[in-house]
Order: sequence, then C-alpha cells, then structure tokens
Amino acid sequence: MQALTFAGKEIIEFSTVKDPEILKPTDVIVRITLAGVCGSDLHVYHGRETGLDPGTVMGHEFTGIIEEAGSEVKNFKKGSRVLSPFTTSCGECFYCRVGLTCRCIKGNLFGWVQHGHGLQGAQAMYIRVPMADSTLLPLSNDLNERKALLLGDVFSTGYFCADNAHITPEAVSVVVGCGPVGLMAVTAAKHLGAEKLFAVDVVPERLALAEQFGAIPLNASMMDVKEKILNETDGRGADKVMEAVGSDKTLRLAYDLLRPGGIISSVGVHTAPHYAFSPAEGYDKNITYKNGRCPAHYYAEKLLREGVPQRYPIEKIITHQFHLKDGARAYEVFDKKLDNCIKAVLLTE
Repeated sequence: MQALTFAGKEIIEFSTVKDPEILKPTDVIVRITLAGVCGSDLHVYHGRETGLDPGTVMGHEFTGIIEEAGSEVKNFKKGSRVLSPFTTSCGECFYCRVGLTCRCIKGNLFGWVQHGHGLQGAQAMYIRVPMADSTLLPLSNDLNERKALLLGDVFSTGYFCADNAHITPEAVSVVVGCGPVGLMAVTAAKHLGAEKLFAVDVVPERLALAEQFGAIPLNASMMDVKEKILNETDGRGADKVMEAVGSDKTLRLAYDLLRPGGIISSVGVHTAPHYAFSPAEGYDKNITYKNGRCPAHYYAEKLLREGVPQRYPIEKIITHQFHLKDGARAYEVFDKKLDNCIKAVLLTE
C-alpha cells in the first residue's frame, strides 16, 4: 500500500509499504478515508521528538471503514464506519476505568515505532487497530467525516483543555494560541459557559476564526496582551488561562496573564527540559497548573454521547486538503502556515 513515511528531519516520503495484517483476534484492519496532519506530527518532522524508526508510517488522526475484523471483535464488522482516538486503549485497566485512557497500560500511540516496537500510523491507505472494541468508536450518519476526524484528537484535546480549566460564566478566561487545538478550546470554553473569553495569537486569520467561535481576539504582535488583561480585570489577571501551543514563550505568557489563585490548563506538547516558571513563582502566585496528554477516547465518547460536535461548525478549522501522494507538500504548507493554513487533511481515495 501507499503511505507517508518518516525519512529524517523534515523529510516525509510517499512510499510503498507492507499492507497491515491481523495479528491478534481483537485486531481490525481499517481502510482509511480521511487522515489528519497534526501539530504534534511536526515535533517528529522537526526532530524535536527523537527515536522514531525511519520508515515509520506517520500520523494518528483518522476515520475509515472496517476492511477486516479479527475473530474476537464484537462491536464492529466489515463495512462499519469508524473514528479513532490517537491512542489505543484496553478499556479494562485502572487508567481506562478512571477515564485516563491515554495512559492505558496496554495502549500505544498510532504512528510511533521505536526500535521495531509500536504502531504504524494513519497517513496511509490502511491501518491495523489493536483492541478494536475498546479503541474505535462508531461514526454515525449524523456526524460528517471532518467533525469525526477532529473528535479523535483536536476537538477532544481542546475540550480537555477547557474542562481542566474549570470554566465558569463569571470568570475571565484566555486561550493562548489559536492553532487547531486552541480554536477547539475556544469552542469548548464557550460550550462550558465562558462569557468573557479572550484568544491570543499573532495570525489575523486565526484570530478572526476565534472571534467567529465567540472569543475576543487579541493580536500579541500589535498590543501588550498582559496590560490588556490587567486592565480588563482591575489589575488582577485572568482567572483561567488555556495554553495550546507547547512552547516556553506561550507557557510563560500564560503564567504572566494569570491572577493569583488562578488555573493554567496546558495541552501544548512541551519538549523543553524545564518549566517556563519556577516552583517559587508557582508558590508565590498560588497557581493550579494542569497539563498532559488528552484521554481522547474518554472525551470523544463523552462528546458523541452528548451530541456536542453536531452543535458547532468545528470543521471550519480544516482549511486545506491534499491527496496522500502530495503529503510532503501538506506538511510544508501546514508547518509554514502557507496560504493561511490552519489544519490540513489527507484524502486516500
């Protein structure tokens, strides 16, 4: 089959690789219909995440149709339409039972193979999904494929970010970073009741979309954002700050915008060896800091059950689509934000 494979720093190849096969009776093979290019893929692309085996199929966001099901798969059959979280989960271990499905003791991240161990990714024609019954979710007819793709990672992660911030209507809330996850955090925060919500970025097109989703846009290249937030809060600072980038600079800004006793919720993938603020600074400001990987299966299931994605035009963040064979170009456009790209997807058919 054809797939996009990792060939070194900033090198993505359109390659012919071995078709996936059923290895355990709880596996399925999914024919991929839509795959995403995610901001966390860029960590690998730029070499910030090291250790990925060359030749690994990239990607962890996908929707598709069951092509083949193992003998012990009960919830799905050939022809079932499905969406997937970005990690597998067993549904039975302690972490799955408490809703932290991203830390399942048997789980793995799609698109990460190191020293020959791990799972191939989703930027391909087919993918093997282990523990299919507890990993995949059905894609219903009332949910379009683009919304479903976002549920597997970006929308669930944005919702997780807002949920961890404990949004309340009376709070002054700020989202730092209006990439795909930040825009989804804006949508989630509004859904959870945020009335005074600011969104910070430097890209006008992203800020315009944040405004469409209900936030007050703040362009950090044109104003002193800290001064603006202090003026809006009688000098206190924001009650809740949601950081959705994953850099020292944005985490520091989140800290600087926060009032004493406030909450920082950070879902950006951080690779720095140290926090952008010291333990002493955290202590002196009485902050609550929450971060980590989103338990996407838990949130995708919750959001589907509550009918949340059907209520919002979250698919507006998908600005570009490419055929799989043009995947290297998709990475370049997404990485460099060419042509005002916010989110890129890959078509396999």
